[in-house]
Amino acid sequence: MRFLKLLLLQAMLVVVLPVMAQLSIDSSTLCPSFAVDGRTMITTPDEGLWAVATKWENDWMTDWVYAKPERREQSGEWTILSAEMPIKGGVMFVRDSYRQVQDGLVQCRRRYEWRGEQTLEQVNLAVRWRMQGNQMQTFVPGVIYYGNKNGAKVNPNIIPVYNGKAGEFAIFEEHRYPIPFVMLENTAAGCAAAVHTTPSPVRGAVLADQWWSMGVEAADGYTDFVLYSGPIGYNGQHAVAKALQRTPMKYTNTYINMEPGRVVEKEFYIELYPIKAEGTGFQQPIYTALDLYKPYDADSFTDFATIVEEKYRFAKNRWIDLGNGAVGFDMYEPSLRKDIVMGWCGQAGSPGYALQVLAGRLDDADIEPMVQQSLDFLTTYPVDEESGMFKLGYNGDYHSSNHVSCGQAMYNFAKAIVAAKKNKGYDTERWREFLRKACDGQSRRILSDEWSPRSTDEAFYVAPLAIASKLFKNKQYLAAAEKASKLYAERHLKMNGCYWGGTLDATCEDKEGAWAAFQAFIHMYEYTKQSQYLEWAKHAMDVCLSYVVVWDIPLPAGRLADYNFRSTGWTVVSPQNQHIDVYGVLFAPEVYRMGKYLDDERLCKLSKVMYRTCFQLTNAYGSQGEQLQQTNFAQRGDMSNVYKLRGGYSEGWTVFWITAHFLNAAARFEEMGVEP
Repeated sequence: MRFLKLLLLQAMLVVVLPVMAQLSIDSSTLCPSFAVDGRTMITTPDEGLWAVATKWENDWMTDWVYAKPERREQSGEWTILSAEMPIKGGVMFVRDSYRQVQDGLVQCRRRYEWRGEQTLEQVNLAVRWRMQGNQMQTFVPGVIYYGNKNGAKVNPNIIPVYNGKAGEFAIFEEHRYPIPFVMLENTAAGCAAAVHTTPSPVRGAVLADQWWSMGVEAADGYTDFVLYSGPIGYNGQHAVAKALQRTPMKYTNTYINMEPGRVVEKEFYIELYPIKAEGTGFQQPIYTALDLYKPYDADSFTDFATIVEEKYRFAKNRWIDLGNGAVGFDMYEPSLRKDIVMGWCGQAGSPGYALQVLAGRLDDADIEPMVQQSLDFLTTYPVDEESGMFKLGYNGDYHSSNHVSCGQAMYNFAKAIVAAKKNKGYDTERWREFLRKACDGQSRRILSDEWSPRSTDEAFYVAPLAIASKLFKNKQYLAAAEKASKLYAERHLKMNGCYWGGTLDATCEDKEGAWAAFQAFIHMYEYTKQSQYLEWAKHAMDVCLSYVVVWDIPLPAGRLADYNFRSTGWTVVSPQNQHIDVYGVLFAPEVYRMGKYLDDERLCKLSKVMYRTCFQLTNAYGSQGEQLQQTNFAQRGDMSNVYKLRGGYSEGWTVFWITAHFLNAAARFEEMGVEP
């Protein structure tokens, strides 16, 4: 069995190929370069290996000074290149130290030392590596997904957009990166490259919280990976931050002053590797980053049992009775607003499944009546039998409907019915009839020739349809799930349009859209055992993982620093909404399952961290807010000063999904017999 697993793993991991790039140093020029399959793909710029901008004008760097290597040394496994760069009557000593840490991955430590007699003012330090190719696809974790082509069709002025055309640039603060790397994919050459950085603030900065930045700048025939000592910009605008949901904010004067003797160092890694298929270049550096950062210390966070108990206690506080049998879990704080909403932010159907599975652990007699009554009431929500769509909320009247929420609600009903087969005592007749009506309509609609979903949101129907096909012995449901899965694989595997549309407050690439596809593909694999679904599931999972923070981002004074908050394991929302949230707990069990299918213990360990870290900031009432500001971005509160956004915390937006997802994921871990 293990041998078969390894064969499958080798067939799936498209980036594990025998030929890897190595560092080369030209014997005459001393310039470093990288080649793959005999083709030099990464070089230094023609002007020089080192670059320093000596003026700041019109919100950007100017008056560049360059230097090329003058000396080469060997110290153990390190190759050292150095030079003196004359600047304004003084000398900037520059030095790079390189070593090959594994096949295709080279570590570099760059040193700048100012040896002038006066303070060098308004300067910017640069790291620049040139990759050959035209209009290469770019991947910036959490920010740009092969150009954000789907979001660009809807709101190109709101989200970062990058197509790799000459003159385009996309450069962001390092603390904005959940995984600190940038990737370029050269499909024509069959290779990809990534630059990984060790994120850090900059000493000598004129701003209080100025960090290094990282990104890409495109030109004719090549694109430069760049690291700068502060400057950022995107969508054709220099010195702006993606600070608000619908607009950037000016973020300028990001230069530094270096007094005599000042040393600034920057560590980064260069990775160059072949790829077998378009749209796969982003995958390898995700796992390289996991190996670099090792974000696996689950035991430093609150234990699983405590999390489940506390989240259940808070869930009971959201139980409301609106009269005439209208009972369930309120989406909002009941004293402010009463609304029983399925799916997305409401998740009123989720406890109906989760609490059945967790009942033995929680040992509370209230669980059985809450499960029965809440799901019974949700079955009264009107279903359009032709389309399978149904109303999602009740606040005295039934209201609203959307694909994301309908798919998620159907999944919870399906899981609740399956769980009730083991947990005798529940009457599931009404639940089954509700799910059957929805599945009849949805499968009919999906199987029609007219079906053409706008985004990846309808992938949320696949898992419940697959489960219901077995529950009700209905082949039409499975046929619809298969059709939807194949359509989304065709749309997204090449990344010429990444998974998107899984949230309701953003219209762009997002992790919820990727999760919809991930959930769909892994369920189809488990129901059909067809290996293609496992390969597709890994692709969608890797996009999900690109939103997961793998490092603890140091924070300025603020609500997050008050708790010594650790960001590892939390997830960025989308290129439009750049805060972090707890959503990753929802797909943590599937990450664990993929770790078992792929025989990759890294995924199993990461999944446990993803679940347990997100309990941070839970207060004495059991409450958590949704929006944490790890970078220069905010959606609530005082958003007038871009320099004061980072480190904030919007703790008042406490919609029920924050609690429900913990319980839902806990139940799925419990079903696997895993205690993260």
